[in-house]
Amino acid sequence: MKNIKSIYFMGIKGVGMTPLAIIAKEAGITVSGSDVAEEFITDAVLKKAGITPKIGFKSGNVGDVDLVVTTGAHEGFNNVEILEAKRKGITVVTQGEAVGIFMNGGIFGRKLTGISVTGTHGKTTTAAMIATLLKVNNFDPSYLIGTANAISLGAPGHYGKGDYFVAEADEYMTEPNYDKTIKHMWQHPKIAVITSIEFDHPDVYISLDDTREKFLAFAKQLPEDGVLVAYGDDPQIKKMLNDFEGRKITYGISENNDFMVADTLKNINLAVFGDHNLLNATAAFIVGQEIGLSKEQIGKGLSQFKGSKRRAEFIGTLSSGALVFDDYAHHPTEIQKALLAFRKKFSSSKIVCVFQPHTYSRTKSLFKEFSNSFKDIDEVILTNIFSSAREKPDPSVSMRDLASKIGKKALFIPELSDVLKYINNQNYGKDVILITMGAGNVYKINSGLIKK
Repeated sequence: MKNIKSIYFMGIKGVGMTPLAIIAKEAGITVSGSDVAEEFITDAVLKKAGITPKIGFKSGNVGDVDLVVTTGAHEGFNNVEILEAKRKGITVVTQGEAVGIFMNGGIFGRKLTGISVTGTHGKTTTAAMIATLLKVNNFDPSYLIGTANAISLGAPGHYGKGDYFVAEADEYMTEPNYDKTIKHMWQHPKIAVITSIEFDHPDVYISLDDTREKFLAFAKQLPEDGVLVAYGDDPQIKKMLNDFEGRKITYGISENNDFMVADTLKNINLAVFGDHNLLNATAAFIVGQEIGLSKEQIGKGLSQFKGSKRRAEFIGTLSSGALVFDDYAHHPTEIQKALLAFRKKFSSSKIVCVFQPHTYSRTKSLFKEFSNSFKDIDEVILTNIFSSAREKPDPSVSMRDLASKIGKKALFIPELSDVLKYINNQNYGKDVILITMGAGNVYKINSGLIKK
């Protein structure tokens, strides 16, 4: 990997691929790639980085490159571009493998110290907070954050001159058809953060116990001088820590943790709201201490973190007065936590959420949990399920049924175009907070809302 001069990224618009491409380009590597024509949240950041994806997948796209990185989507290893690259003898690795390679630093000709953040919820924000701490305190880290941008960082990827590489560690599988290795297993950091463990991705994990075991396997990869930072109030993390023999530091609300949120963040001003972000900031605080930062330096860094794309992101104001936000939450627990944060922040407002479920398998497996996720708001508009390309539609799961289960506050409007019409007709006033939520393309309706 030391002689890599050019890399081709198949599926370059993905939130895991875009940061890799930007890192490679900033490191002086020639970058090219392809994706579908559909607009993604990463289009603008790729353009700003001077990277123009080829539209569509064709065997002639790849050209003469040293390395090809493939996504697990768009048929993965069966994509025509990947088949052609292999025919030509070009080395092909997956996105998950590439993150591990980049973190190791071998492709850049120097050793880097890895900091990985994984978990069912909170990994994007926590990783971005840690990267911000390092950036603000002049460590110039390399980082890979799984979003389109973080306000305090700019682009989601950066190749820095410093010794640290901060990466979000995905708990999905490497390539759905041929390599079911969990992506975070490709990373070998010195510092690892686990924010939460819940049953998600039923197409990957057999059970909650299986999920916990996969996170334990990741933790056990830490070196002898490494450290695991973990949310100690999480019941599954508690069980996992009983089987982890390495050095560990816990954080949380209760007194049983090494770091309590209330004490740790005293006199530190955060620009983001919500109890979940207090936990994320505490994890970042511990990492900051581990790398030698003072509380004053950590406080300075955390105060400059302004949030990430699609994480309680303020979009604008409707002409009728309602404030519009967008959030990526798609698991029942993170939905409930995100909406509770909005309720506490805007206690006197009416809160309306447009929720687009993501994947049939998740919606079906966690149907009961989803029905209890919207208790803290006034109205929820449910849309059709956003189906991942990795699964087939399942007619046995119905959003109309979910709306019925939730009750009077729920309304089922299948198509986003009709949701847009409904919102514009409601004339929501200044007393309303409107939130688009989900891991699919629900955020796209925001461009059609009448805003000022």
